[in-house]
Amino acid sequence: MQTTIRIIGIDPGLRRTGWGIIETLGNSLRFVASGAVTSDGDMDLASRLCQLHDGLAEVVHGYQPHEAAVEQTFVNKDATATLKLGQARGIAMLVPARAGLRVAEYAPNAVKKAVIGVGHGEKQQIHMMLKVLMPKAEFKGNDAADALAIAICHAHNRQSVTSRLAALMA
Repeated sequence: MQTTIRIIGIDPGLRRTGWGIIETLGNSLRFVASGAVTSDGDMDLASRLCQLHDGLAEVVHGYQPHEAAVEQTFVNKDATATLKLGQARGIAMLVPARAGLRVAEYAPNAVKKAVIGVGHGEKQQIHMMLKVLMPKAEFKGNDAADALAIAICHAHNRQSVTSRLAALMA
């Protein structure tokens, strides 16, 4: 007997961390909710990280997902920006882990490949495919859309992740 699995996808960012929640049963996907947690750019870094933590913790507590997936950080030319993004990503991984969830990580190209079929694509292609895969999906902005795509990527890959974890535990 199959069980419905609720997945939260998280797209880390210091200004806006997108989140998207889906449910999967077998091969079917169902949209639950999406949004973004924002931090105040006028505040110091530690306070902004607290805002992201508290906002994500509220989402995880409210929607009670079973599993989490976070997009891996890409390295850009600005080392300071990369470091700050990494700190936001740490929050994105910490919150679900503290809630007892397994946290999977996916490269941006893997997320795009899972949703649009190729590893490189435009944001509009992701938006379009989200509507094809989950016609009732609602998302405002790229952060929430990306988070939903991350959740879908995890839904498609979770069986192999589960198998690998079981093999490691044996």
